[in-house]
Amino acid sequence: MTALTWFLRFIIFAFLVVFAIQNTAPVTLTLVLDHQWQAPLVILLLAFFAGGAVLGVLSLIGPLFRQRREIARLKKALANAGQAPAPVTDILPPQS
Repeated sequence: MTALTWFLRFIIFAFLVVFAIQNTAPVTLTLVLDHQWQAPLVILLLAFFAGGAVLGVLSLIGPLFRQRREIARLKKALANAGQAPAPVTDILPPQS
């Protein structure tokens, strides 16, 4: 199984290298106030992919901390109650 995984990784890596080599033509990105940035296409694609990944991670930070605070609050409430939660079998109706 690991040999198959490494083979697939190699195929994907080779595809990405060929893609990068074939997309080295310079492109011009026109920004605000006619400011232009000229770079190879593969560099611009990598920069925008990395920027999107960073924005995606940053968008998850708020909910992550909110969930951690909620979990800590619930653990504290459970400890203050002095009892363990009821097992799932006690909550379900008896089976005939």
